[in-house]
Amino acid sequence: MNLNIMGSLAELANLKQLDKEKLTSIIKEGLYQAISKKMILDNELEITTDYNTNKIIARFNRIVVERDTTLGEISFEDARMIDEDLELGDTIPVEMNISEFEPKVIRNARKAILERIKLLEEDRIMFDYENQKNQLVSGKITKDDFNGYLVNIGYADALLSKEEQVEDEYYKVGDIIRCYVVNIRKRKKDVIVILSRTRPEFVKKIFESEIPEITSEEIEIKKIVREPGMRTKVSVHSNNTEVDATAACLGPHGVRIEAIRKELNGELVDIVVWDSTPEQLIANAIGTDLVEKVYLADRGKFARIIVNRDNKNLAIGKKGKNVKLAAKLTDYKLDIYTEEEFEEKISEERRITSHVSDLNGVSSKVAEVLKTHGYTSVQDIYEASIKELCNLEGLGKKTAEKIKESSKYF
Repeated sequence: MNLNIMGSLAELANLKQLDKEKLTSIIKEGLYQAISKKMILDNELEITTDYNTNKIIARFNRIVVERDTTLGEISFEDARMIDEDLELGDTIPVEMNISEFEPKVIRNARKAILERIKLLEEDRIMFDYENQKNQLVSGKITKDDFNGYLVNIGYADALLSKEEQVEDEYYKVGDIIRCYVVNIRKRKKDVIVILSRTRPEFVKKIFESEIPEITSEEIEIKKIVREPGMRTKVSVHSNNTEVDATAACLGPHGVRIEAIRKELNGELVDIVVWDSTPEQLIANAIGTDLVEKVYLADRGKFARIIVNRDNKNLAIGKKGKNVKLAAKLTDYKLDIYTEEEFEEKISEERRITSHVSDLNGVSSKVAEVLKTHGYTSVQDIYEASIKELCNLEGLGKKTAEKIKESSKYF
């Protein structure tokens, strides 16, 4: 460490973009650690730095002993040459420039300081990377291997793993792609940025980049659910009565939503207007032009949706994706029926929960006969054939036909 060490360290701090105060603290700690090994607490070692004079000074007290053996001691004879009144056990304040210490001490201090500076630099780099988390980045694919695509995003290497790729999206080396930064992982020698193109947050960031009203908070994204590569539903709400959320997301002539779909390689994107009323939100999520009626269960988050027979397949969607995504978006379990199917479902539930004695033509005697043979609910009679009922001991054909007919219209 030369006499201009403080100036050199100041330049290092600027070059590495390190905090000067932290760097100074590291220097002091490194020197203290190296020098204090040759002292005891009574020496009261203190390290001071001065960028103006480019000096690092060690101040400590030397203890007067019969014969000195360490840096923190001074012999009685040498002490008396300084002050004739000094006695054994007394202390003498000493001030030394770092350059006056033996080379071994300086080497140990240098090693400790450089190690700490390296850690400080790594922390600073990690802090810079952390600021890139949850952001969109663009980069060039440099390699395609079994782990996924390696992407050069300018300030670091990045990985778009197989798990974070959309199933039917394929790229080649040299292609430029846009991704969402999921995480930053520290490795032995550097860091790697983890990317994604599958997460709902990726879609959210694209919406924010394409729709100014979202950035200005005039429009709020309530929730996004996604089947990567197939379909995405985005629930939006306008915080400004003069701004139509759907129109803003679509853009003039649909240019905004088309730009978003292009980034998602043609994936279907549904804009769902958020509503505080569950029935309306569910209808919006399925498609208001498809839904005729929504019935909510008395208990639990269950809903039955009535649609026209011609619209049932559209309401369910390809591979059931429309209704599945709508269920995720609304947090309701959804079942879709035509009006006829719904009426039949309600009748079936009524028959299941009703006792055979509720049927016209079932006396207590007949009910006992049916119960003996395992027929306890109206649904049991509805599902049984007249032949089965006629074979029951104690039940005549006319009674069997009567209760069977009664179960159909129960």
